[in-house]
Amino acid sequence: MSWGSAAAKYAVFVLVTLALGAFAGAFTWTFFFLMNLGIDLLWSAAPAALDAAGLPAVAYPLAFCTLGGVVIGLFQKRFGPYPADMNTVLAQVKATGRYEYRSIGASFTGALLPLLFGGSIGPEAGLTGVIAGLCTWVGDRMRFLGRELRDVTAAGTAAAVSAIFSAPLFGLVAPLAGRADDSNGSPAQPVELTVPKARKVAAYLLAIAGALGAFALCGMLAGGSGGLPHFSSIAIGPRELAWGVPIALVGALAGWLFHAAGAGTRAVAGRLGDRPVAKAALAGALLGVCGIALPFALFAGEAQTEQLAAVWTGMGAAVLMATGFAKVVATQLCLGLGWRGGHFFPLIFSGIAIGYGCAALTGIDPVFALCACTAALLGAVMRQPIMTALLLFLCFPVKAAFVLLAAAALGSLVPVPARWMSAHGKAAPGGEGDASSGSGGAGGDAVRAAAGSAAEGPKAGDGSAMGSAPAAR
Repeated sequence: MSWGSAAAKYAVFVLVTLALGAFAGAFTWTFFFLMNLGIDLLWSAAPAALDAAGLPAVAYPLAFCTLGGVVIGLFQKRFGPYPADMNTVLAQVKATGRYEYRSIGASFTGALLPLLFGGSIGPEAGLTGVIAGLCTWVGDRMRFLGRELRDVTAAGTAAAVSAIFSAPLFGLVAPLAGRADDSNGSPAQPVELTVPKARKVAAYLLAIAGALGAFALCGMLAGGSGGLPHFSSIAIGPRELAWGVPIALVGALAGWLFHAAGAGTRAVAGRLGDRPVAKAALAGALLGVCGIALPFALFAGEAQTEQLAAVWTGMGAAVLMATGFAKVVATQLCLGLGWRGGHFFPLIFSGIAIGYGCAALTGIDPVFALCACTAALLGAVMRQPIMTALLLFLCFPVKAAFVLLAAAALGSLVPVPARWMSAHGKAAPGGEGDASSGSGGAGGDAVRAAAGSAAEGPKAGDGSAMGSAPAAR
């Protein structure tokens, strides 16, 4: 191949990578927009109409979440357990350089439904899989790129993770590591990264830049945005440092509760057996009861974090902390009983709610309390202090890096019985892993099987009107 031909080929690769990154950012923004639009319609307009008609809108969460559970269960009974969890997607992309796209529609719908019905889960699982699949589809139609083809899907996945969390460093490292955390039952181990070639680093950075640029541009043109808000300032003084460890321990306790609740939920799911409708409906009913008592326990938490920041001083420490701990349990109820999605967004919200409660009790700088509590909670769940800090830069300033790392390290040291760790393992159709199962079980087998068959080449593919409930942004 001549130098000119190679240069032209690489130029095409660069343009494709940048375009895919921009697409990932725009797609992520569109998903957030549709999610918030649907939530606003279903959770603000509908309860307001019921209230105006003289009907008891206070019971709306119970009725609507239970109905949502039935819909979600019927969807899974018809199409299977979609979407896959983010660790399964990242592991498959790292192992094979691709992610099958035959069920993109089911993954997209399966990711959106629980969010519209108030599920305490995040959108990251479905978004990552859909965008990785679309990038693979594009790569399959540009096979002339040769060895660069493998980098297209990986770069698109990095762009998706960066856009979802507005955390470019986390988006860069997670696909290289092949996992976002160690919450899936695998033994906690350091993130080992091989230094990639300059071409791959450039591809990742181009895709991430395209994603963040497109995400920001969509927000500027259409108004609004997705993702969690960013706290830009923090005060660190003697009083804050004195309270740092106790507050981190409270956050770590919430992380410990996440694993305990997961073990209990899996026991209930095991007793219910292969009854997706019954399990999802039960999760909806329990979520609805929780939403009546503590409205902020509903939803992913990205829009509700802004609302909480505006009202937390009038809520009281007990309500704030009860909300945070309840949301931790609600997240596991959803994930373990078929409401498929991610755990990062609701757990970050939980840490923020508990952190506000600690700030109300102690009188210290609230952002410091939020940093210490949230990092310890995520550290106890993710078991990866550095990855925790990289993720939480989406919310907190760089000045808080030491607080984030120290609290995350403390949280990761909290002992969790091995039987409590979520053994994410039941494979979904088409090789996707169950959201309650990860690389440690059959989901990992699916990834390894896909890696073994990757050489076969691409396959054809199809392609708050609610009382005190927080309204969507």
